Amino acid sequence: MELVVGRVAKSHGIKGELVVEVRTDEPEDRFAVGSVLRGRKPRESTLKSYTVEAARDHSGRLLLRLEGVSDRGDADALRGTLFVIDSSELEPSDDPDEFYDHELEGLKVVLTDGTEVGSVIEVLHSAAGELLSIRRTGETSGELLIPFVAAIVTSVSIADGVVMIEPPEGLLDPDFGDKSNSDNSNSDND
Repeated sequence: MELVVGRVAKSHGIKGELVVEVRTDEPEDRFAVGSVLRGRKPRESTLKSYTVEAARDHSGRLLLRLEGVSDRGDADALRGTLFVIDSSELEPSDDPDEFYDHELEGLKVVLTDGTEVGSVIEVLHSAAGELLSIRRTGETSGELLIPFVAAIVTSVSIADGVVMIEPPEGLLDPDFGDKSNSDNSNSDND
């Protein structure tokens, strides 16, 4: 399975440097000088190899210089390029509570009483933390976002293909927070 570890956001300067959005927990390894990256444009399948010539942090962003990319025009041509690895290249985690995103995608999500909620379609990474995007099953279809925290996600079994959750009251309610369904008996009508 192909996993994205970075995306070229834009060029930087006139000497061919690239601003890369990092999508890996190990950027110092993936983008080390001398590393060979495989990249492709979105919606294309042909991979091209790029060798990292230089890598540096600049204001919290990763800047890369690749062999053969020597000016702004070359760098602009790579805008949107996705750097990918094959999931078989990943080392297994030593931590039983640590998972790669692709390991969680597709797992069945159930409540602690066994009631099926849906399946994980994506792991979203935000400043506030990770969220599991769940495609609901049953009468209440649609997408559900569940914070990927121990207080809610009680267990994950890759072997069994199950994520068990114990959500707080209202989290699974599709009308939670919808003021149009609230009781209007306290209005100021005289």
